[in-house]
Amino acid sequence: MAAGIRGSGEEGDGETARPPLLRELALVTALFLVYKFGRLFANGHETRAFRNADRVWDAERAIRLPSEETIQQLLLHGEPLIRAANTYYAAVHFPATLAFLVWLYLRRPAHYVWSRRVLALLTAAALALHLLMPLAPPRLLAAGGLVDTARIYGPSVYGATPETDSMANQFAAMPSLHFGWALMVAIGLIAATRSRLRVLWLLHPLLTLLVIVGTANHYWFDALAAAALLGLALLAVRTPGRRTTPPPVPRALGTAPLPVGAHR
Repeated sequence: MAAGIRGSGEEGDGETARPPLLRELALVTALFLVYKFGRLFANGHETRAFRNADRVWDAERAIRLPSEETIQQLLLHGEPLIRAANTYYAAVHFPATLAFLVWLYLRRPAHYVWSRRVLALLTAAALALHLLMPLAPPRLLAAGGLVDTARIYGPSVYGATPETDSMANQFAAMPSLHFGWALMVAIGLIAATRSRLRVLWLLHPLLTLLVIVGTANHYWFDALAAAALLGLALLAVRTPGRRTTPPPVPRALGTAPLPVGAHR
């Protein structure tokens, strides 16, 4: 049975020991709490957050990115559609990432360690950027003219008064970890599997991008910043190695190769 399980994995995973479960649970929980409370420490910079939001909005228009309102209008064609988008934003982000890590831990240990390290670096970099650049989301920016779809149609994960929200920092829009984590989930699954259809995992970050922009929770730049930070994290963490066939034994010049099964 054990041999069958090992054989079903990617090459190279069989050589990587699965990390102790309790240690991994403690580590992932600690990383989540550091990020969660770190975001709360970034609260209290509303003036800077709205000033930065105006700059981001103007920069996007200057380089002729499509307005976030264009995507939102597509979702507002039907109330069930916008509710589905709000639900996706609220309910898929953490469970999808957790399921991704659990599956890798059980089936692809080497890819699990790699993915966990990349996600940790991405999240730490995102927290630093939240602290350095508080940013109000487009749903709070008057110049954008966008609808706060979660507040109007539900469900919402944020408090009604952003500046007093004690559960989440609503002025930490850049980068979008919704998009960054979704993109890493897709990349990780593509790297860890061999199905010809594995490229379809990219639908997850694509759908996430449409949701975060269409619900006015993020700007295009938030997703671009997340992708850039993820790229740096991927460069910093060595990808899982693959087992290769051993190199041929070198022989002296002018000697004929030994026939198969021959011994000196």
